[in-house]
Amino acid sequence: MINTANGVISASSSSANAQSPGLKTYFKTPEGRYKLQYEKTQPSGLLHYSHGKTVTQVTLAHLRDKLAPSTPTASSSSFTSSSGVRSAAARWLGGGNGSRALGFVGGNGGGKSVSSTNRIGSLGGSSPSNSMANTNFDGKGTYLIFNVGDAIFISDLNSQDKDPIKSIHFSNSNPVCHAFDQDAKNGHDLLIGLNSGDVYLVSLRQQLQDVGKKLVGAQHYNKDGSVNSSRCTSIAWIPGGDGAFLVAHADGNMYIYEKNKDGAGDSSFSVIKDQTQLSVAHARHSKSNPIARWHVCQCSINSIAFSSDGAYLATVGRDGYLRVFDYSKEQLVCGGKSYYGALLCCAWSMDGNYILTGGEDDLVQVWSMEDRKVVAWGEGHNSWVSGVAFDSYWSSPNPDGTGETVRYRFGSVGQDTQLLLWDLEMDEIVVPLRRCPPGGSPTYSTGNQSSHWDNVSPLGTLQPAPSIRDVPKISPLVAHRVHTEPLSGLIFTPESVLTVCREGHIKVWMRPGVAESQPSNGETVLSSVSKDKPLLSCKINSSSYK
Repeated sequence: MINTANGVISASSSSANAQSPGLKTYFKTPEGRYKLQYEKTQPSGLLHYSHGKTVTQVTLAHLRDKLAPSTPTASSSSFTSSSGVRSAAARWLGGGNGSRALGFVGGNGGGKSVSSTNRIGSLGGSSPSNSMANTNFDGKGTYLIFNVGDAIFISDLNSQDKDPIKSIHFSNSNPVCHAFDQDAKNGHDLLIGLNSGDVYLVSLRQQLQDVGKKLVGAQHYNKDGSVNSSRCTSIAWIPGGDGAFLVAHADGNMYIYEKNKDGAGDSSFSVIKDQTQLSVAHARHSKSNPIARWHVCQCSINSIAFSSDGAYLATVGRDGYLRVFDYSKEQLVCGGKSYYGALLCCAWSMDGNYILTGGEDDLVQVWSMEDRKVVAWGEGHNSWVSGVAFDSYWSSPNPDGTGETVRYRFGSVGQDTQLLLWDLEMDEIVVPLRRCPPGGSPTYSTGNQSSHWDNVSPLGTLQPAPSIRDVPKISPLVAHRVHTEPLSGLIFTPESVLTVCREGHIKVWMRPGVAESQPSNGETVLSSVSKDKPLLSCKINSSSYK
């Protein structure tokens, strides 16, 4: 398993997911060491349909309100750790090739075993109810939802168990993206987008309570591709949208749905007259769902992200363009092209001032909403950048105590298996004053880039790829190889950084000072998210690789 005596992961384990030697269980930052606390993964030995055709994404979901026990639908059992962390139930997550026992150990050290001979979670199919239902499950806790092949897995983040506590398989298509809404009013809070274009909306709590073999109480949208038959690429709840959500597709279109409307109504839209321009069409009937279609581009939209206030929407696509829209006005605000190739991921800073993008040019690009252009390039990855995120829980140091220093900490992961951490302080970055003349040297200046750079880009225009001489370069604070497989995303929590590889293995790296204070007997490892920075639902966005 993990031998931390010398800080190196041993490959002596017989587990199918054993790591190769040479991967350290910590990495250093100026604040101290981040330590590998534990891992989450798919069940070992479980084969998936079309495993290699999808890339794992992870959604962090925090269920806050306690739910009264429900009537059991099958033989029941529950497990409670000494710290009050409740696991949904123990169940067999394997394929239907014979009977096998699964040992489940709760936080209190108690163990149970369950046997089953059936493949679980076949969507829409019937299955015997010989797995356990959890009558005492209160629905409170923090969970990881991640897709691997044709399955969705749910793991208890506060449990040190490696295997997931719930699995749902899809018989006809693969899940490729998902999103969680912590403020959902009617309990339906988890969106799942499929490779077929279908979208399902379910209650996460209900899935955990009912341990049957399929989705329970699912609402179905774009059934059988009735609206759009191309692959779902990214999905997001609209902040303040009262149950509205946005689905992006591989053909360059996005659709807005209202979850309280029937997904089977008339969904016809007007013909797109100019495929090269932004086109927003609204449904012709009040009962239609989706209620609107946004035609963004003629290629795949790889990722979408809303600013925290919901005012702006960022998209990145196969054509290499970042596009930023004023969501309520349905207008393009700004955007621009990557240095090379497609853009795969994007993320907003909490204050809405900056956007990160990453893609096939191996660069992490920092876009300014004030200047409406790229203001920095992060150089450090050796392959495609597949995930970016701001660390909103990191506090900028102010050593002299005079004035405020605006500094951002963000992270990136890539196909080079590396996690990179970056510090961005706009007042200290070196900015080119003007384009380098032929045969000459560029002129640089330190200071606020907005007072030295060229004019702000015009509103509503897409900028061409900038010259490599015109963009300031920044270097990573930390570069650490964290997995053996290409990475697909990362999530920051108050106590940790989560990294995930495209094959579905997740690692939890505890922040400096947190790991030492955590109990080692299976008690709660991660607390609920702090109130002052309520990022209770986070999502890793990354597109399927071409």
